[in-house]
Amino acid sequence: MEAEANSGSPEDSWAFIQRPGEGCRTVPLAGHVGFDSLPDQLVNKSVSQGFCFNILCVGETGLGKSTLMDTLFNTKFEGEPATHTQPGVQLRSNTYDLQESNVGLKLTIVSTVGFGDQINKEDSYKPIVEFIDAQFEAYLQEELKIRRVLHTYHDSRIHACLYFIAPTGHSLKSLDLVTMKKLDSKVNIIPIIAKSDAISKSELTKFKIKITSELVSNGVQIYQFPTDDESVAEINGTMNAHLPFAVIGSTEELKIGNKMMKARQYPWGTVQVENEAHCDFVKLREMLIRVNMEDLREQTHSRHYELYRRCKLEEMGFKDTDPDSKPFSLQETYEAKRNEFLGELQKKEEEMRQMFVQRVKEKEAELKEAEKELHEKFDRLKKLHQDEKKKLEDKKKSLDDEVNAFKQRKTAAELLQSQGSQAGGSQTLKRDKEKKKKDVY
Repeated sequence: MEAEANSGSPEDSWAFIQRPGEGCRTVPLAGHVGFDSLPDQLVNKSVSQGFCFNILCVGETGLGKSTLMDTLFNTKFEGEPATHTQPGVQLRSNTYDLQESNVGLKLTIVSTVGFGDQINKEDSYKPIVEFIDAQFEAYLQEELKIRRVLHTYHDSRIHACLYFIAPTGHSLKSLDLVTMKKLDSKVNIIPIIAKSDAISKSELTKFKIKITSELVSNGVQIYQFPTDDESVAEINGTMNAHLPFAVIGSTEELKIGNKMMKARQYPWGTVQVENEAHCDFVKLREMLIRVNMEDLREQTHSRHYELYRRCKLEEMGFKDTDPDSKPFSLQETYEAKRNEFLGELQKKEEEMRQMFVQRVKEKEAELKEAEKELHEKFDRLKKLHQDEKKKLEDKKKSLDDEVNAFKQRKTAAELLQSQGSQAGGSQTLKRDKEKKKKDVY
């Protein structure tokens, strides 16, 4: 049978290969092997390589985005305060290297500068969407390289989007709904009510219910903390019911009792940041950093990036199956796209050649027409010149005839004048002689 399988086609020989997951048997071990240390190996490798986490803070200017980041990570990040005079929405990205115990974290915080400050807010979400897509595109280009270095590549894809909601106590703004709707398929959105100490507890409870209702009615998909892992299912299920989190940020420490605590001092009292009776800051920190940070990273890669990657590759013509529902080979797809590209290239080349020939013919016709017009103009000018020359010659001849006639008349006049002078002289002489004779007698 083996000889028959080898002598047949490749498809026939593949039928004898056992595929993973089909008919696998569980075999007991007679002793310790050692692959139970794989989790420890993975942990050690991950710790040595370090981790990266990227947070996008979206919200209007003045809602305390920078302060909350400083409070979350218990440090002071460098940054310039934003103004309300920005002509458009800009995204400001800063990366920091943090170290806690023996774990390193490359943290990138991206903040929206000028969001919601314009009179026309129609396109305020576009720079944010373009930024997220640009990070996906950069990772995809790195992934498609022949020589990839993904283990050292700085992954800049956004893992979590903290959407800051103004504590109005009424409802979500249309800008918030439109922006979150545009972002929910590209990033994990965690809505938070910023500066929640600005409204009372009863107003805050109603505001949370109103926000949740509006998000559901408008089809906005926010990030839900996973409940499929038994170790965190209970706490995540409880925290999902508290969304959106009402938070307060502060880097100032005040002495409350015998402890120094982060708080905000007001004339009417003190608001403690880490007191769960005052705000949801502790819940946000637990869910974002201490419990679900890895799930946020995984969701970004397996859900949002995969969606972008699939759509992008489908735009490029790549598919998983052909029209006959058979697996599509990457080589076949490449060859097909290459042939299609070459065909389109030849077609465009032929179109350009035809266009060039047509334009050359049109140019030649234009030049011939211009040459014909020049010849006609030259002939007209030549004829005009000849006519003018003939006129001048005729005029010159006429003038010459007049000059000659004038000279002849002048000569005749001078001759007559000289003859007259001679005649007058002879008569005078004769009279003188006669006078002398009379005088003698």
